[in-house]
Amino acid sequence: MVRLSLILAVLAAPVGAETPMTGAAFDDYATGRTLTFGLPDGRIFGVEQYLPDRRVIWSRLDGTCTDGIWYEDDTNICFLYENDPEPKCWDVFRTEGGIRAEFATQPDTTVLFEAVENPVPLICGDLFS
Repeated sequence: MVRLSLILAVLAAPVGAETPMTGAAFDDYATGRTLTFGLPDGRIFGVEQYLPDRRVIWSRLDGTCTDGIWYEDDTNICFLYENDPEPKCWDVFRTEGGIRAEFATQPDTTVLFEAVENPVPLICGDLFS
């Protein structure tokens, strides 16, 4: 009976009951990796390379890259990119397939999924000049 009660309690837990990753957990997971992120419909959104000391390089796949940093703010992982004074904050969750990020700066607008880990760092710049 106790086992059934426990199963029912888990199934009845609200969908939003997940706990976002802490800054330390995100740092452990992401540092040294280059991750491609996709939208729920399968389209690729962009690629981010996670460097030591919470530095990042973001690319929207057009060959241009933007340097930035990330930091923990309450339950969010926030990114601050060069030439953009507004931080971009996300609730980041660990999933079976990697990470899921929900845009906290404008809730209910964007959800990204880790689509693939790239084995090589980003290549930035105009490749056709």
